[in-house]
Amino acid sequence: MPAQSKENSGPVELLRGKDLPMTADAILKDISHYFGRMLGRRTVRADSPFLYQAVVFAARDRLMERWGRTRDAMEQQDSRRVSYLSLEFLMGRLLRNTLLNLGIEDETTAALNRIGLELENVCEREKDAGLGNGGLGRLAACFLDSCATLALPVMGYGIRYQYGMFQQRIENGYQVEQPDSWLREGFPWEIERIEFAQTVRFGGNSTSHTDASGETRYQWLDTHDVLAIPFDIPIPGFENNIVNTLRLWSASCSEGFDLEEFNAGSYVDAVASKNAAEKITMVLYPNADSENGQELRLRQQYFLASASLQDTIRAWIEQHGTDLRTFAEKNCFQLNDTHPAIAVAELMRLLTDEHGLTWNEAWDITSNTMAYTNHTLLPEALEMWPVSMFRRLLPRILDIIYEINARLIAEINERCPGDSDRVRRMSLIQEGSEPMIRMAYLAIVGSYSVNGVAELHSRLLQEGLFRDFAELWPQKFNNKTNGVTQRRWLAACNHELAELINEKIGSGWTTDLTQLEKLAALVDDADFQLAWRTIKQNNKERLAANIETKTGLTVSRNSLFDVQVKRIHEYKRQLLNLLHAIHLYDRIRRGDGDDVVPRTIIIGGKAAPGYAMAKAIIKCINNVARVINFDPLMKDRLQLIFYPDYNVSGMELICPAADLSEQISTAGKEASGTGNMKFMMNGAITIGTLDGANVEIREAVGEENFFLFGLTVDEIENLKGRYDPKTIINGDEDFKRVMELLESGHFNRFEPGIMDGITQSIREPADPWMTAADFRSFVDAQVAASAAFRDETHWTKMSILNTASSGRFSTDRTMRDYNQDIWRLTPVVLD
Repeated sequence: MPAQSKENSGPVELLRGKDLPMTADAILKDISHYFGRMLGRRTVRADSPFLYQAVVFAARDRLMERWGRTRDAMEQQDSRRVSYLSLEFLMGRLLRNTLLNLGIEDETTAALNRIGLELENVCEREKDAGLGNGGLGRLAACFLDSCATLALPVMGYGIRYQYGMFQQRIENGYQVEQPDSWLREGFPWEIERIEFAQTVRFGGNSTSHTDASGETRYQWLDTHDVLAIPFDIPIPGFENNIVNTLRLWSASCSEGFDLEEFNAGSYVDAVASKNAAEKITMVLYPNADSENGQELRLRQQYFLASASLQDTIRAWIEQHGTDLRTFAEKNCFQLNDTHPAIAVAELMRLLTDEHGLTWNEAWDITSNTMAYTNHTLLPEALEMWPVSMFRRLLPRILDIIYEINARLIAEINERCPGDSDRVRRMSLIQEGSEPMIRMAYLAIVGSYSVNGVAELHSRLLQEGLFRDFAELWPQKFNNKTNGVTQRRWLAACNHELAELINEKIGSGWTTDLTQLEKLAALVDDADFQLAWRTIKQNNKERLAANIETKTGLTVSRNSLFDVQVKRIHEYKRQLLNLLHAIHLYDRIRRGDGDDVVPRTIIIGGKAAPGYAMAKAIIKCINNVARVINFDPLMKDRLQLIFYPDYNVSGMELICPAADLSEQISTAGKEASGTGNMKFMMNGAITIGTLDGANVEIREAVGEENFFLFGLTVDEIENLKGRYDPKTIINGDEDFKRVMELLESGHFNRFEPGIMDGITQSIREPADPWMTAADFRSFVDAQVAASAAFRDETHWTKMSILNTASSGRFSTDRTMRDYNQDIWRLTPVVLD
């Protein structure tokens, strides 16, 4: 911490002293200090937030020492760095993972045991930091963990939403959204860094003039400014003393409180500026159905990009001075999906308007620092904003986008003269009655690297969605298959299995997941199989108890746990899973279910507040579940559970307990998927289409340990224009009965018509998800899964081999790939 000396007006470092001991005695002493002296509490209760906070403070003290040394080492080594920009960071709970990475989980457990408490109960007090919607945000969190473990100098930049992803309640089968007040009891991990606050501009107008050298210069005037205040969260690597940083921005009014207006009685006007600023970071993903919602999303995206880029340039100037000509040699900005794409234009603004570089100098820096990761094959999911909205909110940024587009069109015309169709397809501006800015195209044009997140996804991007750009700049495009961190998704969430693996092959897999391949040699060991099954059963017991607490339903522990938990979306086809559940229900009711193994189907996930069809699917699932679960014929044979308020902590219970992992998206629609990897790592067997990373999972584990079904990408493409779900349904007696049950009102006897939209979508020839086309193949694959589960030994071997084959799906491997091909970072070395 800097302080002022009498002799020298410059900052000096206060003495840090020796590192704090990592023993149980020392940790207990610090917990007691924080609990009693800082938090002022005397009575110790495990369910108290104050004991949890005291434990966090004790752990954070040990992080602080390492955090400071990591920053010092980065500066001394003048390391090339990555700024990872993401609108989502789905961090979940941090305490257990932090203790694991610091290597003091056992010591903290022992310290708490001495006062009659369990670490598990203390960890339960932590609220999920739900700053993400699903796989995108969870992937970003895994990336940060792996970068710290690999000692890569990577800093995350995101938004500190006051209310994260909403809390989901189910009322009469419907999803009801409630605010996620994750900050209500404070967030003891974060450090406010007000000294690094940045000003972000909106509105106003831009003017130009010619400077003495003949360069056209621009000014952005009469803006409404917002203050971006950073809050830092430490990200520890695994037992390597490296601590990286996640910096989250919170919006605040730059003008403060208008006391004159307040004293005049204009109470609303007095806080209008404050409210307008703070709403930018109020809620993750405001509903974009309205123009106000769209405007708020754009504000969020620009707020993140501008504050983060300004902060990176500030750090550069503090260390290197104002000469930015070598900035690109030491910096890279990784754009996590299209949300931060506006960073391309904002960096150009900062370099030209604020730091005096010429356009060509600025473009050389920008196009050599920006790297773009695409996460979707759905054209509608690519960000596009009305030009009119940009003109009102970000007029200077609009000028820059038009200039980038003009130069892009000139390059296209030079490379492909006379190809006006190509110019129209590739232009950053989509013409029409309401011209739109194509943000994904801006990211591609301004980046030196563009990557997909699975082999199939990357190929389809280059052959389809971004084909024109791949033909123009083939060297930009590459693949980086996603992964997950084994520290959280095996070591922390599946303790018993981790201990068994450590006992058999050692603990090296914690930082080198490929070592799990050694488990394959144990696949025929009867004692190992028994231990494996026992652990799976224990995990199922824990999940069943959790489900009973959340829903009141008693789950059959010995049934096949058939799990699909992920964001609710039509392309992920929770509806296909539901059709199979109804098919099993129908078979059992008709007396045709003797070969149906006892099965508990668990579906969980949240629908975006404005996504009507996804919310209708949740309602449909719950209506069907109510009928199935209260039918006496289904007892101990079939259950359908909708897992409410699914989040990271829920997944940490679910994935160790799952037997069957449902990865059933329409082929060609899922970019990668990461839930499939978490389930595989914990020994679940996948039933899935050849979509996303499923392709690579099947290659890794072998087709005999994967239940494949469904049309391929090429078959779907060939079926377009000829898809006839009516004929498919009428030609399949099982399917006909399922549809009759849905359409007869069997599941909605007192709510007529509520299933109509669902059934119409299944029968729709233009259904892009082709749900009906894959029904029979899905049912047949499920029959194969049931037969395999009935053979306990065979199923256990498949489970072991799935875990043993999961080595390539660690984010450690993903980050090494990014670093080798895109970032080119040198790992930080501590003294």
